[in-house]
Amino acid sequence: MTAVETETGEKIPFKGIRRTAARHMIAAWQVPAFHLTVEVDMTEALKIKQVSPGANLTDLLVYVSGRTLAAVPELNVHVDEEGVIPFAQANIGLAVATDQGLTVPVIHDADSLSLQGIAARRAEIVERARTGTLTRPDITLGTFTISNLGMMGIRRFDAILNVPQAAILAVGSTEQRLRKVDGQDTWLPIAEFTLTCDHRAIDGATGAKFLQHFAELLQSPISAE
Repeated sequence: MTAVETETGEKIPFKGIRRTAARHMIAAWQVPAFHLTVEVDMTEALKIKQVSPGANLTDLLVYVSGRTLAAVPELNVHVDEEGVIPFAQANIGLAVATDQGLTVPVIHDADSLSLQGIAARRAEIVERARTGTLTRPDITLGTFTISNLGMMGIRRFDAILNVPQAAILAVGSTEQRLRKVDGQDTWLPIAEFTLTCDHRAIDGATGAKFLQHFAELLQSPISAE
């Protein structure tokens, strides 16, 4: 496709990844979605490098999300006009910005992989995403997506559903905030996580259950498995 002259300038048609993403976004905006946000104390999560030097915070988020999807499987589904398709494994996509546009490579079986296994898989697929060498299996059968803009200083945002998935988790920045702990003012590293859900398949109570379980795991001491 070539550029087209318009009254206001030259229009450059979408192509490749951007064209596919545009179609997905149109479909996503047609879904009745709602958003839930939770604050999480990241004190334990920020110890990730001490506990598992080969892993980073993204790996821990995938690890915790996989365990949470196993505990709250209602979110680990695909949705269409007729109903839901449940999955036995949690296949978690990571939104990755590339020169060609946004792509979402998938870490399959994230609920059963170790933290080290997730770190190795994440490093592999993110590198392939950025070099344009992803294969079809790398980007298919995702059941849940994580979008992290926290490293860019974004405190909180609502992510658009990655249809046909039923939910996506938006990760905000970790900031020092003043909170009451045992009656004392204490500075804590706090991050906000916003869950977007397809209301056709998930209700507010189920979404809240997911975030509660997710927060509890993220605030617990990290296992070195």
